[in-house]
Amino acid sequence: MNDLKTRGTYFKLRVLDDEQAPVCHYDGREVINLASNNYLGLCNHPKLREAALAATVKYGVGSGAVRTIAGTMRIHMELEEKIAAFKGVEACVVFQSGFAANAGTVSSILGKEDFILSDELNHASIIDGARLSRAKIKVFRHKDVGHAEELLKELADEPGRKLVITDGVFSMDGDIGPVGELSDLCERYGAIMMVDDAHASGVLGRNGRGSVDHFGATAKVDVQVGTLSKAIGALGGYVCGTKDLIEFLYHRARPFLFSTSHPPSVAATCIAAFDLLEAEPERIERLWANTAYFKEQLASVGFDVGGVSTPKSETPITPIILGDGRKTMEFSKALFEAGVMATGIAFPTVPEGKARIRTIMTSEHTRPQIDRALEVIAGTAKGIGIL
Repeated sequence: MNDLKTRGTYFKLRVLDDEQAPVCHYDGREVINLASNNYLGLCNHPKLREAALAATVKYGVGSGAVRTIAGTMRIHMELEEKIAAFKGVEACVVFQSGFAANAGTVSSILGKEDFILSDELNHASIIDGARLSRAKIKVFRHKDVGHAEELLKELADEPGRKLVITDGVFSMDGDIGPVGELSDLCERYGAIMMVDDAHASGVLGRNGRGSVDHFGATAKVDVQVGTLSKAIGALGGYVCGTKDLIEFLYHRARPFLFSTSHPPSVAATCIAAFDLLEAEPERIERLWANTAYFKEQLASVGFDVGGVSTPKSETPITPIILGDGRKTMEFSKALFEAGVMATGIAFPTVPEGKARIRTIMTSEHTRPQIDRALEVIAGTAKGIGIL
């Protein structure tokens, strides 16, 4: 802790006083919120509130057990069937979080005789799952399909399964993974293809079906992981694939086996959210329109929003690259005091020298709110010597 304070990267949790919205109150201060994963504004959508309240009245507040003992409710099965149909796959299983879905799946489907080929910027939950699996881990350069193929060739004569994993959208840089090319590669070399679509769910693809759908690769991706905690607006993660895969995870995925299942209100909320993705595609259209405008304006005043020393953002996640961790955290604090919530991200979440303010646009930000945020960001940066 003393080391973090010395580096200037120590932080305290900011507390939200009201609902997750484009303008809200943290620690009693009104701010324009550029830090939330609430991409489509579903955290507080009236239809999701109604669904949660109705399920609580009908089923109570909890499930009372893990799924494999007495905690599988009909509403859990309805949610999984809804997601499987939405994704165009045979089956789905819901986990308590996206982290648990990734870590639990990777660690259960592979063993010490197997190999994992993982993008160097994959999410921490993938890294932890890979370590827990005891499989041999090979890391390929970020989005470098050629390097991934080199590794597959090297392992061609090795016994054991080979699993290639990538994020669909990388959470710190906002760039899109080469899902289509990697899935073609796996098909050629007989490898298993897995995609973590947490930040692509509800953002990319038809009606937010994710990066796998965006690249037309549903038939080639063996394991799709998604989240219910970001664009869907609630809580949890899920894995999609064949019925055999899902049955296997029922028996072997430790987070599934040893965690109490979702409260019925959460399952009902998620079902309502998937209905909204189909019924209100204009939310995704607004999200992308806001994103394009925000990126253009940031770049026009001289901010590095990726593409030089870091991957170029292609999604609503837009990093403002500063490099120095202390300077980044000071900038984030100054922005907050000026009325903009934009989180500083430094080592070890990102590599040394690549600290950044990570901003996230949503469909619910209005143009005046965006313009005011841009004004504060540019003015504050000039005031402390960043611009």
